[in-house]
Amino acid sequence: MSLRLIICNICIVISLFQVTEPVDGQILQDTATLNLVKKNIDYIYNLQFSDAKETYNKIINAYPGHPIVFLMRGMMTYWENYPLLNKTAAEASFEQDMRQCIKLSEENHEPVHEAEYLMANLCARGFLLLFYSDNELTMEVIPLAMSTYKYMMRSFDFTSSCPDLYYFTGVYNYYREAYPKVYPVYKSLVFPFPKGDMKTGLKELQISATKSVALRAESYFILSWIILNFEKRYTEALYYSKNLHELYPQNALYYAIYIKNLLLIKQYDEAEKLISALPEEHENKYFHSQLLIFKGIIQEKKYLNDNLAQQYYNRGLREISFAGHYGDEYAAYAYYGLSRIYEASGEKQISKIFRKEANKLADFKEINFDK
Repeated sequence: MSLRLIICNICIVISLFQVTEPVDGQILQDTATLNLVKKNIDYIYNLQFSDAKETYNKIINAYPGHPIVFLMRGMMTYWENYPLLNKTAAEASFEQDMRQCIKLSEENHEPVHEAEYLMANLCARGFLLLFYSDNELTMEVIPLAMSTYKYMMRSFDFTSSCPDLYYFTGVYNYYREAYPKVYPVYKSLVFPFPKGDMKTGLKELQISATKSVALRAESYFILSWIILNFEKRYTEALYYSKNLHELYPQNALYYAIYIKNLLLIKQYDEAEKLISALPEEHENKYFHSQLLIFKGIIQEKKYLNDNLAQQYYNRGLREISFAGHYGDEYAAYAYYGLSRIYEASGEKQISKIFRKEANKLADFKEINFDK
């Protein structure tokens, strides 16, 4: 569970760095294809899959054997089936594409192309690590994480020429120091690795957010995640979560983060307005279950309607159960809410049971909406 939190903030990325077709053409020097790649990225992040597939077909026709086409196809599979669960047809296709991207990237031995293939390699590895960790496939996570470390360290050598790589250096600098402070049990595990610097890491991530070609969304995402969960500076985090939502308004993951941020700073009216703008039954079952839990928080905190809040919490728990560990964070919020409701009604024993269950699921136990 704890490893999942690191990986999900490090690794969802795609590459645009001097990708090369078999005849040594470069997409960055191919304006038409470069524009298609940029459009494809925005379409994928905004969950516009028909448009994404149309542009992808044009890209693969121009560069059929390059790692980026496998990376982008795997990325489309990942987002179109989010949350991507284990042992599904989509999962098999996704894993095959990411493995092929890694294979092709590592077959490059020309120094002039190292940065571009390094990025493609890291991106594919990141998506795989994210999938494995979210589905608690520990035996897959460990060897891939260990073999990825050397590529992560190599990214430090290219930040001056590739601003996007500040994403990787920023993540390493921040998490190398912050994570063992939150989880002391990991101090011995990170000891052999070079020290980081949290302030430097945040600055590097901010550079990536403003100057990167491909990692703008991921930089905003991780900054909002860090400042919300590790730094607990909820008002400051709103800048990043709001920008992320406005950049990709149809992305359900980013939509949920923005609503969560608003609820944490008690902007209940704005959060409720965002929820009301959505269909009553959202087509994304996972997002729909998150919205039910958010509605429970609003009923409990804004309207002081514990009965209706309890109904939303219980329904949200039922409907998010299909998602397995993807749903743990939001299930914890529902259990914290139920604990408060039973505490207020004088049923302290039941309240303790729900609080215990919430604490078991939550990685950041201070974020519980108690206050």
